[in-house]
Amino acid sequence: MSYDLCLRKQAEKPYYIESIRTGIYSLEELCFYLYHNICLIDETIMNEGLCDWIRDELGLTRLYRQLYAQLEKKESAVFFIMPIFREAGYLSQQELREFQERLTKLEVQSEDMKQKLRGDYLVKEQMFARAVWEYDQILERRNPGKLGTQFYAAVWNNLGCAYAGLFQFEQAAKCYWESYSLMKTKETFRKYVSALPLFLSEEAYRERLEKLQADTYLVQKIQEYNAKVLSKEEFRREMQRTLDGSTQMLIKDLKEQYCRSTKL
Repeated sequence: MSYDLCLRKQAEKPYYIESIRTGIYSLEELCFYLYHNICLIDETIMNEGLCDWIRDELGLTRLYRQLYAQLEKKESAVFFIMPIFREAGYLSQQELREFQERLTKLEVQSEDMKQKLRGDYLVKEQMFARAVWEYDQILERRNPGKLGTQFYAAVWNNLGCAYAGLFQFEQAAKCYWESYSLMKTKETFRKYVSALPLFLSEEAYRERLEKLQADTYLVQKIQEYNAKVLSKEEFRREMQRTLDGSTQMLIKDLKEQYCRSTKL
């Protein structure tokens, strides 16, 4: 990666990026954001506002024209993003090729898969409220025959992780149960049972376990495991650790990750 940075004009007025709730002041900062947040590249960054900011604040008229033309063509994100990196000289030629390959692989995914990847990334970055919104969008337009039961079970599970991050444990438990209803895995059941004591009284917790008619040995093992979790904060962190690694897998091979993205 190039280290000859921040030599270009700095903007007087920053461009505000909603997804990370911060402003950027240079083309290099924009490249840094795009490079490290590839899953968040969507219409919130590829828009007329960014084009105008590049023209008005950075004085890059030629780049502005290139980007605006791509917006009008409504082509792949690759054609909009790559000119920004080339203008900045932010990456080496090898890094530029690798980034383009990653972005191209992301582009061929379905909208639901791309949105799930954004949600997963946001949970890892502890932007839980935004992640909840991403997952909710997938579930609202759900098409059961499109991606299959495992995919939606994974979305429900990860939505539970996002709610756990917000300390909304009752909502988290509901999501884990929805996931378990679709794919009855021991791991999802563990998460569900683990979340219950965080919002139920001891009596209500026992009653819920009785209604579940769960395997006594399994519940005992879950409770022994939970005894190591001493606080709600630690539980939240544990839920983050159990989120799948789809964002990291994207860097290596998105197509291979697609096959594993439902194994949380």
